[in-house]
Amino acid sequence: MKITVIGAGHVGATTAHLLALKELAQEIVLVDIVDGIPQGKALDILESMPIIGADVHLTGTVSYEPTANSDIVIITAGLPRKPGMSRDDLLAKNADIMKSCVEQSFALSPNAIFIIVANPLDVMTYLAWKLTKLPRNKVMGMAGVLDTARYRTFIALELGVSVKDVQAFVLGGHGDDMVPIVRLTRVAGIALTDLLPEERINAIVERTRKGGGEIVNYLKTGSAYYAPATSTVEMVESIVKDRKRILPCAVALEGEYQLHDVVCGVPVKLGKNGVEEIVEIQLTDDELKALHQSAQHVRENIDKLTVLPSDQ
Repeated sequence: MKITVIGAGHVGATTAHLLALKELAQEIVLVDIVDGIPQGKALDILESMPIIGADVHLTGTVSYEPTANSDIVIITAGLPRKPGMSRDDLLAKNADIMKSCVEQSFALSPNAIFIIVANPLDVMTYLAWKLTKLPRNKVMGMAGVLDTARYRTFIALELGVSVKDVQAFVLGGHGDDMVPIVRLTRVAGIALTDLLPEERINAIVERTRKGGGEIVNYLKTGSAYYAPATSTVEMVESIVKDRKRILPCAVALEGEYQLHDVVCGVPVKLGKNGVEEIVEIQLTDDELKALHQSAQHVRENIDKLTVLPSDQ
């Protein structure tokens, strides 16, 4: 197994480190445009391998040649948010970065599965899908896993229970109109609505939607990276080990949930072939309306892209 991580910033380097710690690939390539950064970080991670007893080889590079024949390509490259910025504010600049990363990596690894992490997540995933022209099972975005982890964290904190006992899904776009499915949220099998009053649930939902911004406001000069990297690695692990995990991921929809030609977060089965199934859960009218509203926001940003292939 060979995995390439494009972008050696906080998210990319943390992702590479976690991949190595979990021994999910024999070879990991860390790519960045700033000479010295990927080489130094890859060497630093490599030198930790004897301590954990892992025979994982890491390469840092500013060239794409070492990425050739990767099984999985993870793209984290892009500008991070700063206080006061929405994910949408990154659209134009990160679209140019995404186009360059996708075209160069895909030329050398045309059979790879692509996982997109850069923001605005759903739009960047759509762009990567259109640029590669790969089947939609091989291009996906990391968002729902992260949003769901935040939602589960806040529920566990509110109730004073283990995060292991909180089961939940957050669907929709990776933005302020994401859709936590409260009706299906359970704590050790008990409905969340039986454990918390509506106003506390609403507060948790709102904090989940603003979860990334809350961290940006604390950090001032950057955005979250530990949880995004861990979420990405959870997806990779399900693919590499063919675990068939049901995880919420950003994927291209072609009729599912009555949505077409848009990328949006929904439950999927992740295995060795990537997205092996899109799971259509039965939503209420209000939930479906919220999902469509979130998808419409993604569609509006897709329509702003100026770097889509000319045949689109």
